Formats: sequence, structure tokens, C-alpha cells
Amino acid sequence: MRAKQTTRKALPPTVWALGFTSLFMDVSSELIHGLLPLFLVVSLGASTAVLGLVEGIAEAAAQIVKVFSGWLSDTLQRRKALAVLGYGLAAVTKPLFPIASSVALVAFARLVDRIGKGIRGAPRDALVADVTPPEQRGAAFGLRQSLDTVGATLGPLLAIGLMALFDNDIRTVLWFAVVPAVISVVILVIFVREPAPAREPERAAKRVPIKFRDISGLDRAYWFVIGAGAVFTLARFSEAFLVIRAYGAGLPIALAPAVIAVMSMVFVVTAYPAGRLQDQFGARPPLLAGLVALIAADLLLAFGSGLVSIFLATGLWGLHLGLTQGVLSALVAQTAPANLRGTAFGVFGLTVGFATLVASLIAGILWDTVSPEATFLAGAGFASLAFIAFLTLRPVEQA
Repeated sequence: MRAKQTTRKALPPTVWALGFTSLFMDVSSELIHGLLPLFLVVSLGASTAVLGLVEGIAEAAAQIVKVFSGWLSDTLQRRKALAVLGYGLAAVTKPLFPIASSVALVAFARLVDRIGKGIRGAPRDALVADVTPPEQRGAAFGLRQSLDTVGATLGPLLAIGLMALFDNDIRTVLWFAVVPAVISVVILVIFVREPAPAREPERAAKRVPIKFRDISGLDRAYWFVIGAGAVFTLARFSEAFLVIRAYGAGLPIALAPAVIAVMSMVFVVTAYPAGRLQDQFGARPPLLAGLVALIAADLLLAFGSGLVSIFLATGLWGLHLGLTQGVLSALVAQTAPANLRGTAFGVFGLTVGFATLVASLIAGILWDTVSPEATFLAGAGFASLAFIAFLTLRPVEQA
């Protein structure tokens, strides 16, 4: 009698290649992200309002570009080319940071870097799905996300080590971000294999990212989620303000990337349990718990004293990300008709993009004109409004 086969089929090599592409690019990006707020404010003399403007425009651009990149990927049926364009744009910006002598050049580099992120995300994820059998897609996306998160944690830790090695010379340390960015693009170009396109010319030509004539088909439950989600986004200004707050509380400049590292590690640990919680109890419990964590983080950042309070608040910030990432997207899917989900997610992406810009602008202006405490109290206020709104979520989930 033949023994029963129990071996598990390996994931396609392209999935691993895309995972390591994400890992190396995140090492590069987060190495810069952990130091960039202080580079702008301390080295280049930018105001906190300017920091908020730079971060807000960059992150908003990434959100808005995502709306169109997935559609373009489907239309052109050339996912790898778009992924190479996105990762390539990010890579060519890396040398601009260490050579920058003005805020304008940093802002330009940051904007192009985030546009690259917006371009690559949807085609990369679609490519993972294209090359993976349906029964392995959960494992494939889990692997890619895990490797991405490893890179997001290693980047700030590498920045800390390099700052110690080069005696706090930020410009020298920023040059090291070029190496993993180049490795990322090389892996993508050489090792990622794209399947032959299965083009449907007539459908592709008619497909658009947002069908404005269909917006009227989205009901009040959907618009409630969009409105509450926009208020929530106003409470989630850039993590750059956490780095500046820690520096102001006495954190040495060489250890500034530890803020991003702590936030990322808490996010990693809590994201999967939060997903299980959502599967079992619905979206409202993790969403409300995440808002409570965000309110507590903001209050600690406003009223706490010393680095212990700052890092506790940073951990709570990471917890709120772990509890809420993806929940709003799930609610969009639940409240939009199946035939309008593409349009629904497009409107959601545009809304989040603009709210992200407004949030960072408000945070920076309050910091400069009132006080740092006012920035975090405003964040707690917006989070409290979103909490009150989502308390009425039960009828929305049943819609």
C-alpha cells in the first residue's frame, strides 16, 4: 500500500522574490524614516509645520496613487513593469536625502519616494495572486507581509547602529539606505517571473478606477463609514511627530529611530491576533479598542513626562495600528455592493489621502503656534469623535 502524501507544496519562487524585494526596500525606507524628522528640523532648520506639510503631502500622494495603480495594472496586464517603476522611483530618491541642503529637495525626494510606493503596491500584490494557487494565497500574502515587516523593523535598528558607528553623522548614515534599495530592485528585475497576460481588451479598455456615475449607488451605511473613517484619519497624523516628541524629551539623536522600531514591533505582534479577533467578533471590537489605545497614546504624549512615557505611548500607537489596520477596508467591503466595490475603495482611498494631508498639516501648525501638547490633544479629540461614531457601528455591519 502506498503511503499517503503529506508534503506541503512550496510557495512559488516569485513570491519569495517579491517578499525579499519588500524586505530590502523597507530596510532602506525605514532607515531614512527614523532619522528624517530630525534631519529636517535639526539639521535643515525646518519648522514642525513644514515637517507636517512634507509628511502629509507625501503620504497623501501614496494613498491617492494607489487608487489608480491597481486599475492600470489590470488594464495594461504588465504588473512587473509597474512594480519595477514603483520600486525604481523609490530607489533613485535615496541618494537625494544625504546630499540635500534644502527642505525643498527633501520634500521632493520624499514625495517621489511615496509616489513610488503608491505605484508598486497594487501591482505587486496582484502579481502575488497571479503566480500562487488559490489554496496557497493566504500563506503567500502572509509571507510577503512578514518579510516586509522584518525590513521595517531592521531599518531603524540599522540606523541606530550606524549612528553610533559614525558619531551621529546623519548624512553619512543616510547614504547606507542606497544599498538595500538597489538590492531590492535587482531582486525584482532578475528573480521575479510574471505569467503571460490574460488580456480581455474590451473589458480592460472600459475599466476605470472610479466610476463616478456609480457613486450614487452607494448607500448611507457606506458614507457613514467613509465619514467616520475620515475623522479617524485626522487623528492619525504622521509618526514623524512621535520622533520629534521623543527628541524633545531627551532622546539622543542617535537613538531616534528606536521610536519607529518600537512602534513597528508592537504592530507586528498585535496585527495577527487582531485579525483573528475581527474574524470572530466583527470589526467593531478591535476598531474601538484601537481608538482607545490611540486616545491613551495621545494623552500620554500630551501630559506624560520623560522617555518612559514617550515609549509607552509609542507602543500604544503601534497597538492601535495593529488593531485597526485593515478594519476600515473590511467595513468598506461590507457596506458596498459587490458590483461597486472597486468604486467604493477608490473613493475611500481618495478620502484617506486628503484626510492624511489635513491631519499632518493641523498637527504641524498646532505644534508651532500653540504647543506640542496641543497637537496630541487634538489627535485625542478626533479619535474620541471617531470612537463615538463607531459606537453605532452595529447597524452598519448588518447593512
